[in-house]
Amino acid sequence: MIKKIGVLTSGGDAPGMNAAVRAVVRTALSKGMEVYGIHRGYVGLISGEIEKMDARSVSDIIHRGGTMLCTARCPEFRTEEGVEKAKATCEELGLEGIVVIGGDGSFRGAADLSARGILCVGLPGTIDNDIACTDYTIGYDTAMNTAMELVDKLRDTSQSHDRCTVVEVMGRNAGFIAVNTGAACGAIAVITKEMPYDLDDIAKKMLEAKKHGKENFVVVVAEGIGHADEIAKVLQEKTNIEARATVLGHVQRGGSPTLRDRVVATEMGYYAVELLEQGIGNRVVGMRDNKIVDFDIQEALAMKKPYDEKLHHIVEEIAL
Repeated sequence: MIKKIGVLTSGGDAPGMNAAVRAVVRTALSKGMEVYGIHRGYVGLISGEIEKMDARSVSDIIHRGGTMLCTARCPEFRTEEGVEKAKATCEELGLEGIVVIGGDGSFRGAADLSARGILCVGLPGTIDNDIACTDYTIGYDTAMNTAMELVDKLRDTSQSHDRCTVVEVMGRNAGFIAVNTGAACGAIAVITKEMPYDLDDIAKKMLEAKKHGKENFVVVVAEGIGHADEIAKVLQEKTNIEARATVLGHVQRGGSPTLRDRVVATEMGYYAVELLEQGIGNRVVGMRDNKIVDFDIQEALAMKKPYDEKLHHIVEEIAL
């Protein structure tokens, strides 16, 4: 039976990571395990920045954004020497398994450790929702709600000045936040890498809508496209409608996690410890059809996630 495990957060922070850490710690304790918090992701695993956790270590964090364990990128861990250092730390402390909360890059590291005998289970923690093996990632719902609220505020000033607001949202190379935010905010257009777009067509659509009384517009642009300033400039030139660009940026990572993120993080954290309790590693926990499931890490990394083209078409069709 597994007696000692660790938990770390890696890559970009996401709301709900604290809820996942809390679930891992308290589930492990309830099963008679010792559990250690690893600070700053793989950086802390290499350097030994690790502390023993108890039930009170994770008190009053379920509602907090960010990650109490902190996170960091770790180029050293991409090297053979770095992975061996991390393995040595685990052996020194007697850590038999680790729960890794993060994205695809974090899971590749978990696979490397698993191959060296340290059981690792990954939890999908990223606002981008770009992990293919799972329908949902921890932090996604909070980020979308934050983006929606900010676009709503921008619409207020856009409406006051009869403007077009071009809003760039996060999502790295995935357009999931963009298309959902666009749908929720009534955007005239959503621009993502997954779907072709034409600024001439968007401009014509804006002018046609203006003929029928529409005076202000929202265009949502995915981070993978970028160039919000240039897009605003082009649309203004083509329509003679004042256009302003706003990049929402890292504010989308912060804030108190929504109920959905807290609950999913708790379920996934509990499930991860159950896997380790059975001596099962090299897995990624995910959600499929609202059920918690798990996959081999390499299988999970090889999957491709489909874009919601139907929702994109809906946004375009009803933006009149």
